[in-house]
This record gives sequence, C-alpha cells and structure tokens, in this order.
Amino acid sequence: MLQLLFPRPLLTTTSAHLISLAFACIYVGSIYYSKNARLSFSKRAPRISTVNGEGSLQERNRLRDERWRDDPDVIRARLLAVSVATLLCCVGVFGVLWWHVGAKTRYLDIAIEATFLRLGLFFIVQLPQSFQSLIVNPLPNILPHLIAPVLFLGPLYGSFLGGELPGQRNWFWKTHVVARLCSVQGIRNYTVAPLTEELVFRGCVLAVYHLSGTGKGKMIFLTPLTFGLAHVHHAWDTYNRYGRTGPAAKKAIISSGESGAAEKCSELISGLSVFQLAYTSLFGFHVAYIFLRTGSLLPSISGHVFCNMMGLPEIAYELRRYPKRRKGDPANCPLLSSF
Repeated sequence: MLQLLFPRPLLTTTSAHLISLAFACIYVGSIYYSKNARLSFSKRAPRISTVNGEGSLQERNRLRDERWRDDPDVIRARLLAVSVATLLCCVGVFGVLWWHVGAKTRYLDIAIEATFLRLGLFFIVQLPQSFQSLIVNPLPNILPHLIAPVLFLGPLYGSFLGGELPGQRNWFWKTHVVARLCSVQGIRNYTVAPLTEELVFRGCVLAVYHLSGTGKGKMIFLTPLTFGLAHVHHAWDTYNRYGRTGPAAKKAIISSGESGAAEKCSELISGLSVFQLAYTSLFGFHVAYIFLRTGSLLPSISGHVFCNMMGLPEIAYELRRYPKRRKGDPANCPLLSSF
C-alpha cells in the first residue's frame, strides 16, 4: 500500500483551528438542524425545583407536549443526525487530502487509504496484517484497551465490594447487560455516541492538526477542549429538566450534584457542568495520547465506552456505602487507596 506523505504541512494552524471548529459545529449542529432531534420545553412547565431524600435536586415531571433528550423518538433522530454528521467530517478529511494531490481520479484510492490511516482506521485497509499481528503478538494490541479500566480501579473495587462485577452475587445478565445495553438509550450511550464522537473529535480533529504540523503536546492538551466545549449545550437541557430555577441553573453551570451508583452514567452524559467540562477535557487528554501512541482509534473507542459505563468516580459515595473500609490511616484504606 502506498502511503500519502507530504514534505511540508498542508494546512496552517489557523486553518486547522477553523476546520476543527467546523467539525464540532457540524456534529453538535446536526442534532438541532432536524426538528425531530431538537428538544422542546413547554413554557407552561412550573418554575420549581424539588429535592429528594438525599438532598439532591430532582427532575420535574415531563409534560405531554415536551420532547426530552431521553425520549426514544428524539434519540433515534439524533443517532441518525450525528451519524450523518460524522460521515461528513470524515469526508472533510478526505477532501483535504485529495485536494492537495490535485483532486485527480488516479489518486482517489491513495487518498481514501490515507484518510483511513489518519483517522486511526488502518485495520480496515490492512485487515490481513492486523489479524496476523493480533494472533502473533496480541499483547501490544490488548494493553492500550486496559488503561481505562486501570484508571477506574477505585470504582471497580467498590463494585467488587458490592458484589456487582460479572459473576458475583448481585450481577445479573438481564439487568446489567440486556436492559442497559440493548435499550435505545444504551445504544446511544455505549455504541453510537462513543463511535461517532471518537471519529470526529479524535480521528478527524487530530488528523487536521497533524496535517498542519502541530506538535504532539498541543494535540494532546488543546484538541480535547473542543470535545469538552461540544458538550456545553447539555447545560440548557439540565436547566429545564430541573425546574428552570436558581438551583437548577447552578446544577447546570457549576455542579451536576451527587447521584447513586446507578445514576452515574446518565449524570455524566446528560448533566453537563463546569466540573464535567473539565472531566471530559481530561478524558480527552487521555484518549488523544493513546490515539497518538497507537495510531488506532479502537483503544479510544473502548476507553470511551468503558468510561460511559462507569460514570463519574464518586469517592464520598463509596466511602459512605462501605464505612468499615475507611477506618484507620488513609494510606492503609484499600477503598480510598484504589481511588
């Protein structure tokens, strides 16, 4: 296979900034372009916030004429929208490469292969070699996928104490797998969202910055900010769902509040805040580094799926859940040390 190499950067840094911003706008804008994908909140909804028994804000009741982000028809429309948007962004990367080789038909196959390589999808155009590498030397292919679980040793240990890991007494196939992964919300959270977001915000964005000659340090620590900012629009959804009051605005802008273990993932995905903006950016640093080290998008996708499944680590919640594990010197506390 002939790789498409260039003696000098194809894009200026300014062009890379503008293109990456365009990718983010295409992705986020796609869910507002279609009427079926847009959220709708009634002006008749009461401006009141209620607090549950644990002292956390509680969602208000949904009115019949409203469209919330977890409504099945809204989810289906948004899945279609972001899938089309992701395809457009990938075509955009291909367009940049093909344009710089003269946009000639004889270079079409080379430009397509180069696009797959720069998006971290080299295994598609090198399928036999990829299978051979996986069989002959599997460890280098597996280790990058284990980094995210290592970062979640604390929550995993908490789940172990609760008997909630696969094979333990409180883990059930129908509850933890079928109900969670096979619903339309599960398809969004654990399949389409990680795949499309990593393709756009890792594959496409890093590809254009790489074509501009940007250093690896800047690509690792600057490009994820686009990923974090692309989630800010969720704050409007949070503000409306929690009553459009001062506390609701605080929840949307400053803090997502505490939740139980079963609510962590939904809080991560739907209750965006300043804290979660930082969290998504930190996650972006991690997967951008993995992507640049491996050249493959697969570890980034698997890490994204795993983080969505685990949700936000909540040390205080786990320590309250297992108070006997917090006694003594913090350095000797297994639960605290695992975090």
